[in-house]
Amino acid sequence: MHNLALALHKKGYHVSGSDDEIFEPSKSRLEKYGLLPAETGWFPDKVTGLLDAVILGMHAKADNPELLMAKELGVKIFSYPEFLFEQAKDKKRIVIAGSHGKTTITAMIMHVLQHAGIDFDFMVGAQLDGFDVMVKISEDADLMILEGDEYLTSPIDLRPKFHLYKPHIALITGIAWDHINVFPTFDIYVDQFRQFIQMIEDDGLLTWYQNDEELQGISGSNSGIRTLPYNKPDYQKKGRNINLVVGQDEYPLHVFGDHNLQNIAGAMEVCRELGISDQVFAEAMSSFMGASKRLQLMGDGEDRSVYLDFAHAPSKLAATVNAMKEHYPDRKLVACMELHTYSSLSEDFLKQYKGGMDAADQAMVYFNPHALSIKRLPEITTEQVKEAFGLEGLLVYNDSSEMLSELMDRDWKASNLLLMSSGNFDGWDIPDIAAKITS
Repeated sequence: MHNLALALHKKGYHVSGSDDEIFEPSKSRLEKYGLLPAETGWFPDKVTGLLDAVILGMHAKADNPELLMAKELGVKIFSYPEFLFEQAKDKKRIVIAGSHGKTTITAMIMHVLQHAGIDFDFMVGAQLDGFDVMVKISEDADLMILEGDEYLTSPIDLRPKFHLYKPHIALITGIAWDHINVFPTFDIYVDQFRQFIQMIEDDGLLTWYQNDEELQGISGSNSGIRTLPYNKPDYQKKGRNINLVVGQDEYPLHVFGDHNLQNIAGAMEVCRELGISDQVFAEAMSSFMGASKRLQLMGDGEDRSVYLDFAHAPSKLAATVNAMKEHYPDRKLVACMELHTYSSLSEDFLKQYKGGMDAADQAMVYFNPHALSIKRLPEITTEQVKEAFGLEGLLVYNDSSEMLSELMDRDWKASNLLLMSSGNFDGWDIPDIAAKITS
């Protein structure tokens, strides 16, 4: 939401807003542009008939006093994705969807478009090198690329966000059950993607990962579009070096793992549809360093490295752990993940994690009992977590300081640390941890 505020401010809109809590980096960035509220909280008197619109974030409640005042006054109310579509309705819209990899593919395409000198608008779910903000809205760009999240639109609009974007070009990376709190069965979850495919504009394109069984079943559900499956691009692997092959030329990559090769293949298909040659695409990809918290290298030593990843869903977890082990077969892998989301903290969903960390030499899982109470979920125990993962030797913690002590006391010779969470392990200073381990 703060990135949207910055984007609208830069476009010349007069922007104000409220929130009950404002964290970094949002706080400093809003303050830099004079948009930081003088105080936190909800102030319905700020909402008047002089406003052109109110944009409603997902984390506001349906009984929010400012929202109720906007309704009473008849002020136009947009959800975040509704407003993005309003700004992009006259542009060619590219939407990247799927249960995993969508941020990375969106980032790859943005990187290539920037390299090719093509103007475009965007919304992406991570801070990227070379981009000041995560949302850009302009008058001049003919394209808008959107990361298509399947989570709900707003507290008063329970449609998935990506149902509002109506893409001309769509990509789906794969389908693996997530967001159990709003999609209680896998069939309901899959149906959201089926509906998304049916919303692609006539004569549009759907490109999709061809080895995903669910996509094999639903990719043809819109007869008015073209469909194009992808797998992996031509590449050469030489030790830890991976080169993208285009014709007779090889281009070194900084990202690794089968899932990232799949991501590259999908991004390449989208860029081809936009008229970008494979050579220009490969040139750009050779300087792509990845998105924030997507196998992000936090520290590197002579025989050890520390990586940070957003992985929290079972499919993301397994892909990330396997990628690390395959890339560094000569090093032990210590993999730590935090159960942080509604789904991951659900007793009914935990069994989905079985086998997800089997490739690690030492696996650790942390959950905060306080997070369960905040989310109003039933308590879970360390034994339930161990049983769900089904991994001998798994260490489970409900105190993050104990987990950190265990990590800092380890011998890190010829070992890597992989940290995976959509949270922050209750405030760990991860750059400092990485520096101490790799020094």
